[in-house]
Amino acid sequence: MHQAGTAGRTGTIELPLHRGKAPQWLILRMKKLSSAIFEVIIEEYGKGEVLRRLSDPLWFQSLSSVLAYDWHSSGTTTVVCGVLKSVFDPSEFGIAVVGGKGIRSRGTPGEIDEIGLLFGFGSKKVDELKSTSRIVAKVDNACLQDGYQLYHHAMFLSEEGEWAIIQQGLNEKRGYARRYQWLSTIDDFINEPHQGITGFPEENVLDLTAKASETCRKVSIDLVCEKTSHIKRLYESIRPRGQSSLSDWIEGESGYAVPSFRLPKRVDWKTLRKVYEIQPRNYEELIKIRGVGPATLRGLALVSELIYGEEASWKDPVRYSFAFGGKDGVPYPVKRYAMDEASEILKSAIEMAKLGKKDKIKAIKRLNVFLGEN
Repeated sequence: MHQAGTAGRTGTIELPLHRGKAPQWLILRMKKLSSAIFEVIIEEYGKGEVLRRLSDPLWFQSLSSVLAYDWHSSGTTTVVCGVLKSVFDPSEFGIAVVGGKGIRSRGTPGEIDEIGLLFGFGSKKVDELKSTSRIVAKVDNACLQDGYQLYHHAMFLSEEGEWAIIQQGLNEKRGYARRYQWLSTIDDFINEPHQGITGFPEENVLDLTAKASETCRKVSIDLVCEKTSHIKRLYESIRPRGQSSLSDWIEGESGYAVPSFRLPKRVDWKTLRKVYEIQPRNYEELIKIRGVGPATLRGLALVSELIYGEEASWKDPVRYSFAFGGKDGVPYPVKRYAMDEASEILKSAIEMAKLGKKDKIKAIKRLNVFLGEN
């Protein structure tokens, strides 16, 4: 994640994969400090603001620095979320954290049931939150094909029913992680729904959530609502026998080079027959269907583009990697008010928190160093 300071300083924040665990003495310190900070933020700004801030890429990164954890590690996501899960006592804070890293993420639905009982959610609301958890994971795993496999899913819930989700994927080959952040104020789950995506920029990412992919998504829906045999004929027509990559074929036949047009090795035609029977009305309904995964969506996107000329976006959506713009206006001018807001809320919370004077001074110094130099 690249960011520029108000003084014109620039730098980068990447998330390399770091093995091992945070030491217990640091975890205890992080819990004490974060508990004091969030107690003040909730009192002064409300629970909704807490969720909004946690879904903000730079604010979350700033929080990690304040808590004295590695500012550029993949553990920034997993450790901080783990700490907050133990700190946010639902009966005290009115906020709960479900899910987590690895196998803990699979327990999300059961934890939502438990929190639903505690917060007094009805069955309809609980089912809605479970569906939200599933579709957010599906979007980042199937609609955003960037080479990063999800291994962390944390959902923050308020007693008012608002939510924020922080996910992280890893690319073992590159040795980097990528963080995806969501907030319940989104209009829909498909069209550019993220609050931010932090990570190392990649080339030729298939982004079916991009606005530029909207027509491609519509064509995909039209395709799956036709007989599966028709889709299969179209699919076979764009992949000559023995051809492993479309890019070789296209360059050889027409001189037109298409980046990373690699068809999936197999398409689950049985699933597509089931999709045809369901007749999804939109892309969200399509991806909710069990069995519709990355290969199916990619295959439909390529048919849409190469047969009907409706292109999908191949641009990496880590456009928020410059969190507040660059001093030279790339990718856009620095949004100084946003940087000031992010730092001031943390600073005021630290100053008002029930902490010793030395702890407050150290925390504010860490925040200032992060905003000014990294």
